Amino acid sequence: MIRVFLCDDHNLFRQGMRKLLELERDIQIVGEAGNGREMLDMLKKTGPDIILMDINMPEIDGIATTYKIKKILPSADVVILTVYEDEPHIFEAIKAGAMGYLLKDVSIEEAIEAIYKVYKGEALLQPMIAAKVLKEFAMLDKRKIKEGDRFYNDLTEREKEILRLIALGGSNKEIAQKLDISEKTVKNHISSIFQTLHVNNRTQAALYILTKKI
Repeated sequence: MIRVFLCDDHNLFRQGMRKLLELERDIQIVGEAGNGREMLDMLKKTGPDIILMDINMPEIDGIATTYKIKKILPSADVVILTVYEDEPHIFEAIKAGAMGYLLKDVSIEEAIEAIYKVYKGEALLQPMIAAKVLKEFAMLDKRKIKEGDRFYNDLTEREKEILRLIALGGSNKEIAQKLDISEKTVKNHISSIFQTLHVNNRTQAALYILTKKI
C-alpha cells in the first residue's frame, strides 16, 4: 500500500484529488493539509511514502516545505503538482529534493502513474518540463560543466554505468537485472554516486549526466 499525503491550499482541488486517488486499490491517503506548516506538523505522525505538493501556499510554500521534508523524513518522496511551468520554480523544486514535477492540467491517470513510478524509485518529469530542463542545462557555461567533470571522474566505472541507467529512467530493480547484481548493491552504489556528485536524488543525478552528454 502506497501512503500518500496531499498538500494544497485549494480545498476543492484537494478533495477532488483525494476522491479519485481513493479509488486506487494500492493507494491510501494518510493525510492532507492546506499549507506547508500544517503538513510538517503531521509528517512524522502520518509517515507518507509520497507527498503531492503544491508550490504557492500560505505560511510555508511547497519548495521550502520540500527542503524541510527531506531533512525530517528522507524516505518520503515529493511530487510537485502545480500551475508553475517556469524554469526557476522547476529548478528550485528539483534542488529541494522533489522526485517529480507535474502541472495541474495532467490527467488523473498521469498523476497516478507518477505516484507509482516515484514509489518505485524513478524520477518523473512531464515531457514539456523535461524539455525546459534540457534547454536550461544546454545554456550552462563551460566553466560549470568543467567543474563537474572532477566529481564525475571520481566515480568508479560501475557507478558511471549505473548513473547512465538512472538517466535513462531505470528503476533499481531494472538496473539490478541488467547488471546482474542485487538491488541492495544498486542502492549502495546509488548512495555513493549521490555523495560523490553532491546531489540529493535520482532526478538531480539524471540531470547531472545530461549536462555532460555522456
